Amino acid sequence: MNNDEQKPWPLFRSFQGVGLDAIRFDLVAGLTLAAIAIPTQMATARLGGFAPEIGFFAFIAGSIAFAAFGSNRFLSSAADSTIMPIFAGSLALLAPVGLADYSELAATLALLVGLILVLAGVFRASWVADLLSIPVVTGFLAGIAIHIAVSQAPALLGLPGGEGEVFHRLALIGHDIGKTDVLTLAIGVSCLACIVLFEMISPRIPGALIALAGATFVVAHFHLESRGVAVVGAFEFAPPHLAIPTPSLDDLTQVIGLAAIISVIVMVQTAATSRSFPGAPGETPDIERDFIGVGAGSALAGLFGAFPVDASPPSTAIVAEVGARSQFAGLVACAIVAAVAVYGAELLAHVPEAALAGVLLYVAGRIFRVPDMLDIGGKSKPEFALFVVTMLGVVILPVQIGVGLAIILSLAHGVWMMTRTRLIEFDRLPGTSVWWPLEADFTGERLFGVLVVAFQAPLSFLNAYQFQHDMRAAIARADGGLRLVVLEASGVVEIDFTAARILNDVIARCRARGVDFAIVRLESVRAQEALKSFGVMATLGEDRLFHSVDEATRKLAPEAAVMASA
Repeated sequence: MNNDEQKPWPLFRSFQGVGLDAIRFDLVAGLTLAAIAIPTQMATARLGGFAPEIGFFAFIAGSIAFAAFGSNRFLSSAADSTIMPIFAGSLALLAPVGLADYSELAATLALLVGLILVLAGVFRASWVADLLSIPVVTGFLAGIAIHIAVSQAPALLGLPGGEGEVFHRLALIGHDIGKTDVLTLAIGVSCLACIVLFEMISPRIPGALIALAGATFVVAHFHLESRGVAVVGAFEFAPPHLAIPTPSLDDLTQVIGLAAIISVIVMVQTAATSRSFPGAPGETPDIERDFIGVGAGSALAGLFGAFPVDASPPSTAIVAEVGARSQFAGLVACAIVAAVAVYGAELLAHVPEAALAGVLLYVAGRIFRVPDMLDIGGKSKPEFALFVVTMLGVVILPVQIGVGLAIILSLAHGVWMMTRTRLIEFDRLPGTSVWWPLEADFTGERLFGVLVVAFQAPLSFLNAYQFQHDMRAAIARADGGLRLVVLEASGVVEIDFTAARILNDVIARCRARGVDFAIVRLESVRAQEALKSFGVMATLGEDRLFHSVDEATRKLAPEAAVMASA
């Protein structure tokens, strides 16, 4: 019996089966991860109005907790610019950015998100991660990218930072555009260009760290602060201490809804990251366990006085590509980040804000997925419209409302797809026992008095009335000699109460007209149990459930003559 069987939830699972020879790979991966984390965590913290060290605390909390409780060998859990604009904008409506109340709310949010994610993992709710379709996720990320770009434009141009929604900020930028500081703009654009260039050469090169270090050196060496270039400024590093936030009941109730939205986004990104980088060859991703790891990271970040963390696809990709063997790489990166925070605070104070803006603009460009947009637009116009509506909703509406709209649109799209399912008729391939859906270039044959139909979707209240309407219409189109209706149900994987009652009514109506009814290829165990528990089997009869259309017609219509397809 292996360790997982003896202890279903072992700590530090990614370390299991990893020998000492793997340490050198994890050391290299940890150094690389730290080189990426230092600039991105500072930039992400700044995006939310937090001090740079708070971003470091979030990274340390996310990495330590995931190493202990997560499963994936590569996944990096840290501050993330995807969720930061959502909760930062919402919290700013409750408390002024930068004050104690704002930090208290962020820590409370982190604890709530952590709790939700841990519960989702314990109760195996990975299905939540599948609620958002690719067009909706693409639109959501595009909207967030626009928010990031607009919020960082003033820092890039050397203009005063604005508040409010996207269009208000754009108006302020347009009004002040003539006051652009050329030196600040040059620093920001140079950093962005440097990151893009190194990314093109090799993703392993820490372009963001090189750009940030170069910009900091130039600003400090040439005393550009005195010439108007804004910098992060001095800050005192105080080691994090565990403390439970104590918000008021009113603040808590306002944050709970936001925590639910953030949790769904984190689950989607965590599941996507775990599936994209599953670990060792043949290793099955444990999505629920990774929810627990990221959730524990958010909870620990909240106790550190930071904010929610998320799985980072770019950092995870780099860790995997460099050759990490376990989460020891994340712990190495934690040690390096902590050392930089403690001993490099004086140097970090000279980091230009325009350089951090360049880092965030690069991130925004990465999540603004133009190839996916073109692919969606070229293959599905309705889903491209869904993408556009989602993107505009996230941009135009308050961010948390736009994200909520994205989730609703994704679910509505799924419901719409379900309601589009229609009953289809089958013909038999001549000279065979194979029954096939009617097609324009397919000339089949039928049996006189036999109607073979299929419904290729779960049968539920969403489509049950359409099923009933289509079934009645198909029976009405058949001539007076109709003697048998066969429902091919291989696609019916679920039947709910409403659908069962309607199916019962269809069978009863057929029997009342002297028409027999059979169900074939009902392969779903859940659907079979539903027929029994909802009383459909009692109406149908056990002897009217068959393994194939051919078996049903041979048993119930053995004398039926072959006729040409209508």
